[in-house]
Amino acid sequence: MKLLLVIDILGTIAFAISGVLTALNKRLDPFGILIIAFVTAVGGGTLRDVLIDANVAWMRDLTFVYVILCSTIFAVIFRKRLGYVRRSLFLFDTIGIALYTIVGVEKGIAAGFHPIICIALGTITACFGGVLRDILCNEIPVIFRKEIYATACILGALAYFLLHYSPISEDFIVIISGSIVFIVRLLATYFKLSLPSIYTKEEMEGN
Repeated sequence: MKLLLVIDILGTIAFAISGVLTALNKRLDPFGILIIAFVTAVGGGTLRDVLIDANVAWMRDLTFVYVILCSTIFAVIFRKRLGYVRRSLFLFDTIGIALYTIVGVEKGIAAGFHPIICIALGTITACFGGVLRDILCNEIPVIFRKEIYATACILGALAYFLLHYSPISEDFIVIISGSIVFIVRLLATYFKLSLPSIYTKEEMEGN
């Protein structure tokens, strides 16, 4: 099994579980939970494939559908063992964006796009499943808040291209780039780092 496919499947599992946790927090019924898990897992990849005029991955390979279904059942059954919902959601969401950033960049490279477009595709793949999840669950998407989210994906994708000029093997480049996304997101949350606000104190208080 190719490394990219393994990463894609692991990302699907992580995002499906994050979707389940969000849906459980909103007390959705079983069908709603499955829909949120599915949208979270494939939303970003579907948008990416449509943009690059490629076959939508999960529509031509039912492996992803089975993975989402199994991940959903697993997360529902063992939801109490996943610990606090918010902490678990953060963990699986962060793992998901780290893995999917690399998948999106690789897809862009395979399609022959410019590095900037590949970085954008990596960010879209990583973020937009979560955007759809949050919108459907009546939440402001994380990517639109002050939190370091898409920025972490961009840094990881940028590192991917910079490391190509080094003698490091392809597999290690993938691991390092994904780890950068994960660590940046983790550190930003731990130290409460965020993008600078463009709003004045009066505007914030007025809101």
